Amino acid sequence: MRCFNRFFLACLVALISGCASKPQQPISLANDFVGGKTGRIGVASNKIPQASTGFPGAACLLCYAAASLAHTSLTSHTESLPTDEIVLLKKELVEVLKGKNIDVVEVVTPVNIADLPDSGKTGPDLARKDFTGLRAKLGIDKLLIIDVTMHGFVRNYSSYIPAGDPKAVFFGSGYIVNLSNNTYEWYEPIEISKGAPGNWDEPPKFPGLTNAYFQSIEIAKDRLLKPFDNGTSPQSQQTQSLTQNQSAAGGR
Repeated sequence: MRCFNRFFLACLVALISGCASKPQQPISLANDFVGGKTGRIGVASNKIPQASTGFPGAACLLCYAAASLAHTSLTSHTESLPTDEIVLLKKELVEVLKGKNIDVVEVVTPVNIADLPDSGKTGPDLARKDFTGLRAKLGIDKLLIIDVTMHGFVRNYSSYIPAGDPKAVFFGSGYIVNLSNNTYEWYEPIEISKGAPGNWDEPPKFPGLTNAYFQSIEIAKDRLLKPFDNGTSPQSQQTQSLTQNQSAAGGR
């Protein structure tokens, strides 16, 4: 019940926040970013959350409690899933940028974005949080951050009734903030949703959904790496091969 209460409050805060501000729109990376004068870039992430389940549409307390109870086995499995592949993305980005002769450093300690002060300014490329204090603290000119908000499984509901099968999801964003003026130089929102290829209800390991979950991570990682490596990293090649195989299978 404690976890449920926390989730319900988080959803309420997110709903209120969403009504108060428009989502940040994508910003493409400048063509001259690689090879240009970028200064020193720090690559960081937020504290990667544990994999979790969610049941949007089960809007009342009793509705959500019933949905949670019906998926106890799935939630238990979800919370056992590792975050290693997501955590490694930071190191992969560092290596890709080093390969482009960019002055880059890995920021080991997670950045708690929620604790940063509000910038108090609005604009299409202005960060809502004030990142500028990290310039002197970390000794960098720009911050490339991986911000993961949720990964795991979501099943839509209409009150007490499921409105479809569960799907593996990965929600978050990647962005670069210029710490001299707190502007975005790149912003990539990530919203991946992938269903199991066959039967999803296979406790306790849920192999179909679990496979979809790891595929969603690979797709998200490729989206975040692609602007910097032009598809040449092993990660991108692996995901491209996976996508091609899936397309071929779908065409049969």
